[in-house]
Amino acid sequence: MSTDSRPIYERIFETLREEILQRKYDVGDRVPSEKELADEYNVSRITSKKALEMLAEEGIIVRKPGRGSFVAERGGVQSEGLALGERTERSRQTLIGLVMTDFGNTFGTGMIYGMEWASAEHDSFLVLRRSFGVPENEEKAIRAFLDLGVDGIIVFPAQGEFYNAEILKLVIKQFPLVLVDRHLKGVAAASISTDNISAAHMGTDYLLDLGHKQICLLTPPPMDTTAIEDRIEGFVRAHAERGVLVDRSLWLDEITSTLPNSFHSPNIEKDISMIKAHLQNNPQITALFAIEYNIALLAKVAVEQLGLRIPDDISIICFDSPPTTLGGGYQFTHLIQAEEEIGKLAVENVLKLKRGEKVANKVSLAAKLIIGESTGPAK
Repeated sequence: MSTDSRPIYERIFETLREEILQRKYDVGDRVPSEKELADEYNVSRITSKKALEMLAEEGIIVRKPGRGSFVAERGGVQSEGLALGERTERSRQTLIGLVMTDFGNTFGTGMIYGMEWASAEHDSFLVLRRSFGVPENEEKAIRAFLDLGVDGIIVFPAQGEFYNAEILKLVIKQFPLVLVDRHLKGVAAASISTDNISAAHMGTDYLLDLGHKQICLLTPPPMDTTAIEDRIEGFVRAHAERGVLVDRSLWLDEITSTLPNSFHSPNIEKDISMIKAHLQNNPQITALFAIEYNIALLAKVAVEQLGLRIPDDISIICFDSPPTTLGGGYQFTHLIQAEEEIGKLAVENVLKLKRGEKVANKVSLAAKLIIGESTGPAK
């Protein structure tokens, strides 16, 4: 049994350093990868990556994304090797991995535009992988990015009760990581999102100003997803501050067809039927607050199938309502999020973290209320 009390990554570092000094690996030779070292020493890739990073910091090796790690010129001579490592680091583009559930015209495309603009502005390169809301896909994407040697990672987390282990590992290791659209409770991971509490508060205030007191909140199951939880909290706060009783029996929180990888016909029809039945059982409802745009679309179909008019009989408000290039496109009254700004700040904060700079743990951007065709005074 070994009595060496040093961290395993230091021992791997020392072993490789000695092998390079003894010319087992000559200048330009490829050294074992993170995976190969992890398998050889029976450790995690985080540990083997740390050892390789220490060698790179000493100027002994040069890490080349997508290719591997190679012995630097005059490897083992710190001053000259470090200078070469610094030149190589400055000469290549910074690589940023982006993991998203999915994106479309409802939410996400604008955020990617912002990221692409900021990446080009700062001479960095963005690589995208979609998880489709599946945590296992998210974990695989993060591991793939680490193997690629990315300098930082941006994650739009998959919906679910728990964050995956790979995200937690990145946080513990203090790897440059930024979450978008939601934050990680109790863990110091940088995040950028909409101020969902204030946005939902604003939308609810608008409905209350129109005289709506019986408002149905339409939402997927919260599942510990902070964006949804915050919107629900803003909805409740607005009622409390106005002295209006929140009737939770009017809420419908079982919408599932809009969840990632669930948007297909059987689920859609089921949710529309559920909304119709809910409205028939609660005729006192005068307004619907849809947590997401796609839920607002379901609500619109349900209301119209019941022979009711929007907004004369029922008003609808939601988050986001993408513009259409077709004439006569329908626009809901909605809270528009600063997607491009979220994307831009996500890239900038990853780059700051890479440089060792401090960033705010949680950044919340204000949304704006856009009045559309779907709201009017309570009947």
